[in-house]
Amino acid sequence: MSAATSTAAAAQNPHRLGYRGLGPHPSDHGRSPKRIIVGYGFWIFLLSDFVMFSGFFAAFAVLSGANAGGPSGRELFDIHNIGVETGCLLLSSVACGMASLAVDARNAVWTQLMLMVTGLLGLVFIVLEVREFSGLIDQGAGPQRSAFLSSFFALVGCHGLHVSAGLLWLGTMMAQIYAKGFTPNMIRRFMCFSLFWHALDIIWVGVFTVVYLMGVAR
Repeated sequence: MSAATSTAAAAQNPHRLGYRGLGPHPSDHGRSPKRIIVGYGFWIFLLSDFVMFSGFFAAFAVLSGANAGGPSGRELFDIHNIGVETGCLLLSSVACGMASLAVDARNAVWTQLMLMVTGLLGLVFIVLEVREFSGLIDQGAGPQRSAFLSSFFALVGCHGLHVSAGLLWLGTMMAQIYAKGFTPNMIRRFMCFSLFWHALDIIWVGVFTVVYLMGVAR
């Protein structure tokens, strides 16, 4: 590569983004590993998801008192049921972390076992949430009842849809790991899934605190 070309490339990318090493030009040390690039891109996706949920949280905060003379969170929420939901999701995150250790050790049996536990706990969470929604609708407290309930169903329901999508992703990945083993692509996919699942736990902690605990105390 000529000096002029090298200087032009360095001017276009002065911080050598996407490359590793400390040489005078990015090509001196090659591109960053694909795992780093994929992880960086997936973090951008997760940040966009956090921005979306921030909008739902803001809407709920504004509309939490607009119950149009209907029931409030204090009358509707069963904190025991919500506590079980929260415990299941947090334990699923622990199981997902154990699966990460098994993937690092290339242990197929423990990887599949921990992923299965993750999926079962996530499924229990979804079943309990659907039962909660069904009970609220049966009481006449559906999303059309008030602005408070509309924002509640939008926020909690959106999180539930993310968990459901995560379960589909989990099942597909388990089948692929069984068929293909620990290929580099599968390890990167698992890394992205793990980030996604832990992010859902973080969001749920916010939902549990802002929606349920504060709703019951309000």
